[in-house]
Amino acid sequence: MTTKTIITLGRQFGSGGRAVGKKLAEDLGIPYYDKEILSRAAKESGICESLFENHDEKPTNSFLYSLVMDTYSAGYAAMGMEMPMSQKVFLAQFDTIKKIADEGPCIMVGRCADYALEDYDNVVNVFIYADMEARIRRVARIYDITDAKAKDIIIKTDKKRASYYNYYTNKTWGDAKSYDLCLNSAKLGVGGTAKAIMDYVNLRNKIEKPRL
Repeated sequence: MTTKTIITLGRQFGSGGRAVGKKLAEDLGIPYYDKEILSRAAKESGICESLFENHDEKPTNSFLYSLVMDTYSAGYAAMGMEMPMSQKVFLAQFDTIKKIADEGPCIMVGRCADYALEDYDNVVNVFIYADMEARIRRVARIYDITDAKAKDIIIKTDKKRASYYNYYTNKTWGDAKSYDLCLNSAKLGVGGTAKAIMDYVNLRNKIEKPRL
């Protein structure tokens, strides 16, 4: 199957979003980008890759401080002062996501890719979620930890992703209004979820856009 569509995937931790993305990329024969976005952004921006990893979908070490500082970043630039590193990392990542999209169809996981590509017509934005019980079982199995520890990691990771997404996009992480499609991977499984996305993409591509 061939496609001209770029698919962005938001996901709850433990929902199998990455597995769905890889399955989609394999079935569609298109590139898959997850942490590869960070490596490329670091290379193209000249910023140390470890800084991208430290800020990856996290509201930095002190989100409140970052929130205040980033709000005034434009003012800092006007005064010739240094922009906060969290803002530099985000903007470098933002530019890299656009460059990747310009190269052709692909799968992009997380990192506000849907926001970065909001002006692109060939983008489908998907959010993958799952029941807490299913996510706990998956995380506990993969990382060989207790259910209690798995639940703690899930809650903390989702909170960080939500804070990061909500702040940088002015949308709500996990809210159906923020995406084209939301799917429960616990109901469909990795393969079923990937197929549902493919079916949606096919259907959308067949529907002619109304002429203005």
